[in-house]
Amino acid sequence: MFTMSGRETALPTGTDRSTSKAKAMAMLAITVVTAGGIGVGAGTAAAEPAVSCRWAGDAYTQGTAVNAGGWNFTCRSDRFGGPNWVRGHAVNGHSTVHNPGASTNPTGLFSPGARQPGTSYNDYCVGSQLIEGAEDVYQVVADRNGAVYWKAAESIDMWTFDGGTGPQRSWRSASLCNDGNLT
Repeated sequence: MFTMSGRETALPTGTDRSTSKAKAMAMLAITVVTAGGIGVGAGTAAAEPAVSCRWAGDAYTQGTAVNAGGWNFTCRSDRFGGPNWVRGHAVNGHSTVHNPGASTNPTGLFSPGARQPGTSYNDYCVGSQLIEGAEDVYQVVADRNGAVYWKAAESIDMWTFDGGTGPQRSWRSASLCNDGNLT
């Protein structure tokens, strides 16, 4: 006896058990493939969420372009399907998004590829010398586990500030540097 679709079926007389088992498995495979193939087109599209990129906490759909710091950024997906801002061409005019600067951990606020002017959050020491975060533009990068952080990408000279704004100088001084550690 073997079970198929919840019913027990007796083996035909003179039938080898392994042959019947192989036939039953083949029929099961055909049923699964046929049933699975019917809904593939409809189920797949609905199950895939749209890529949403973050900029200063606001969500933007894939394909949306924003202007920030004199550059065009477009929301795309990376090779793993995650959100990613791709910097494009230089633009004139004001930013179309809020640019608070790289002032806190970017998790939940900015997607990889987003850039912001540095702030005191990015300050670090080399020996007893303070290197101000405001000297650079920072880009959000993701590590292999998906955690995001700011990484210096270019000189602050590459960022165009909107009128009335500019680099946020650090409140820290070199006296807070002790053998390369910021205290």
